[in-house]
Amino acid sequence: MADLFKDKAKVWDSGSIRVNGAKKIADEIRKEFKLHKQMQILDFGVGTGLLGFDIASSVGQVYGVDISAEMISKLQEKNTPELQIITYTQDIIKEPLKQVFDGVVSSMTLHHIEYSKDFFDTIYNNLKDGGFIAIADLQAEDGTFHSDNTGVFHFGFEKDALIKIAQESGFKNVAFKNINTIKKPQKDFGIFLLTAIK
Repeated sequence: MADLFKDKAKVWDSGSIRVNGAKKIADEIRKEFKLHKQMQILDFGVGTGLLGFDIASSVGQVYGVDISAEMISKLQEKNTPELQIITYTQDIIKEPLKQVFDGVVSSMTLHHIEYSKDFFDTIYNNLKDGGFIAIADLQAEDGTFHSDNTGVFHFGFEKDALIKIAQESGFKNVAFKNINTIKKPQKDFGIFLLTAIK
């Protein structure tokens, strides 16, 4: 599989929109769920760890999974003895992890996954009973968010349709709210956080 983020990985953390956006998502997750040091959290589409490292400061251990070896490599450069993310470079929809977690978080990854139902089925199986998910991504847009839509399967998501998919995978207490707006020259784009419990 081609690493579509190979070249982007080098400069990923230099974008203030991405850095600030990840912090906003982490802050909203903390508002929704009481994080604590006994928790094991999976960051799906961890990238360079912008969201994962923020969450890691509040929990016992963050595990990160991504199909981009270059993004994982950039993340590993940021690991320290005090704060580190344990990583997997694989497509866990095709090669599932056996481990189960207290929560699954994800930032701006879902629109790169072709079949959303497969995603929710996978993370449902990777959650302990009572575990939570917190998935942030684009609200429905016109395809202009990315300058290049290679590897983009969805131009954002409609609230009701995505809630229905999560419920069909078995999730309960599914909620969807706007948490941020990314302002680009052409227009503004809404970012949502979908939360639910297994």
